[in-house]
Amino acid sequence: MRIMLVGDVIGRPGRRTFQNYTPKLREEKNIDVVIVNGENSAGGKGFTRKALDELYRAGADIVTSGNHVWDKKDVLSFIDDEPFLIRPANYPEGTPGKGWCSYPFKAKNIGVMNLSGRAFMPPLDCPFQKVEELLREMKQECDIIFLDFHAETTSEKMAMGFYLDGRVNGVVGTHTHVQTADERLLPKGTAYITDLGMVGPRDSVLGVKTDIILRKFTTAMPVRFDLAEGPCIYCAVIVEIDDATNRTKSIERIFLHE
Repeated sequence: MRIMLVGDVIGRPGRRTFQNYTPKLREEKNIDVVIVNGENSAGGKGFTRKALDELYRAGADIVTSGNHVWDKKDVLSFIDDEPFLIRPANYPEGTPGKGWCSYPFKAKNIGVMNLSGRAFMPPLDCPFQKVEELLREMKQECDIIFLDFHAETTSEKMAMGFYLDGRVNGVVGTHTHVQTADERLLPKGTAYITDLGMVGPRDSVLGVKTDIILRKFTTAMPVRFDLAEGPCIYCAVIVEIDDATNRTKSIERIFLHE
């Protein structure tokens, strides 16, 4: 089985690029399942019904999120009804939505969980303690397990990778929008990358127009974050799973640009 995990999709430019490349990659790379972080897919922050449906139509099977999941209030009208849209599981008890899902594919159940880091991020419940609770639930149902760890610092993401090494098939970082070149199998066999990167405008600062961000840094004044246009990049990894043992065989990094 070959599973592709795609970095943060940034607004309309990112959705367009996701639509252009995902069907081709599914065919060329023999991809079975696509997992994508969509928390920036609507205007650069949050979800709308339209943005989520575009991701599904373009080939997303499971959509993860992060700290911007609530930025468009529209999401509250549908998140509880979406079986394969998840938000960080370490939000407090009673928060709308769910923190993991089980996606059936052929004779397997693919479990995907979403957690938020705490370093320079909103003060949520401890992700390391929460993941233990999730694993107890998921291992009863899921044959294959991935984590989208939406976190700011490389150290927290690497720590989570080693914490789960040998217990899940893959740990991928999201949130920083810059793809790292450290994809590998950890010593006990878990696929890992510190950050998947993004699907969005190449000549930008994390998807936002460069002149706006330069103004913010040089003046320290508040600015409106308008998305950049122009050529885009597409960042992802492909993880191959042994069908007989459910163990991870390899991880391949994907970086495409228009």
